[in-house]
Amino acid sequence: MNTLPVIAAVDGSDDSLRALDWALDAARRREAPLRVVHVREYGPLLRPETLAAVQPEPDTDQVLDLVRDRLKGLGEDAPVTEYLALDGAPAGLLPGLGSDAQLMVFGSRGRGGFASLLLGSNGTAAARDAECPVVVVPRPGREVHDSELVTPGPRVVVGLHVDSPNSEALAFAFAEAARREARLQVLAVFPWPVQSGDLVPSPVVDEDAIESETRTLTAGFVAPHAERHPGVGVDLYVLPGDAAGQLVAASRGADLVVVGRHRRRLLAPARMMGSVTQAVLLHAASPVAVIPPETPETPETPETAETAEG
Repeated sequence: MNTLPVIAAVDGSDDSLRALDWALDAARRREAPLRVVHVREYGPLLRPETLAAVQPEPDTDQVLDLVRDRLKGLGEDAPVTEYLALDGAPAGLLPGLGSDAQLMVFGSRGRGGFASLLLGSNGTAAARDAECPVVVVPRPGREVHDSELVTPGPRVVVGLHVDSPNSEALAFAFAEAARREARLQVLAVFPWPVQSGDLVPSPVVDEDAIESETRTLTAGFVAPHAERHPGVGVDLYVLPGDAAGQLVAASRGADLVVVGRHRRRLLAPARMMGSVTQAVLLHAASPVAVIPPETPETPETPETAETAEG
């Protein structure tokens, strides 16, 4: 059987080498080949008359040579590894490689003191556009708030939006927890307090009723995945407040946080990640997996677009 590879996008930076190590481990766990990809970005930065002078020979690539040296001597359990050098714009080329991969892995690149720049544009583009799951590995040392969800032992955390559940994200999270022999924490966060417009009276809303309904829906969505993975211990958390904040807090010490990508909207058919997913990518202390919705993607109606966040 032809097994799709795990792709590691590298550029020689420490961030991308951390992503390479994570991708190597992921390929081993999946018994899949590893494909190391370096996109050499020359064209947009240079004039045509100087482009030919700086491009390396087709068979040479210093970044890939660095990776080859790094992976030497891994032993018999090393995955089959192939190397691919491309020329062009990474943010344009890399997402398209996801159609021939089971997973893509990127490093989180810091470019200054602004939170919006802590995630490199290549990882952002792939997380938004790739057809396969994308994992972004953060720099070590990110600080997050304490949380009661941080428990001892290996953990995989997955966010569930009960109004627009991403079954693919649940399936990925269960499979990853099984591979890692980790507990799975399913977080279903409902907004509280309920907000309303200034001209509309606030409805009388029972928080206990919302929590109970959310818990029932969460259990129903999780049940078929739990049946397929009876060896995975599952903890359900139904919490009020901010979904991104809860997921980020739970990321401390976690093996992985899994979030869904935003479904396409009827009036805005371009792919989007969703504000929760973007916030988790920017601030989580653990690697984050962004999972596309089931394909083919069906655009949302205007009625569901406002509530469906990845």
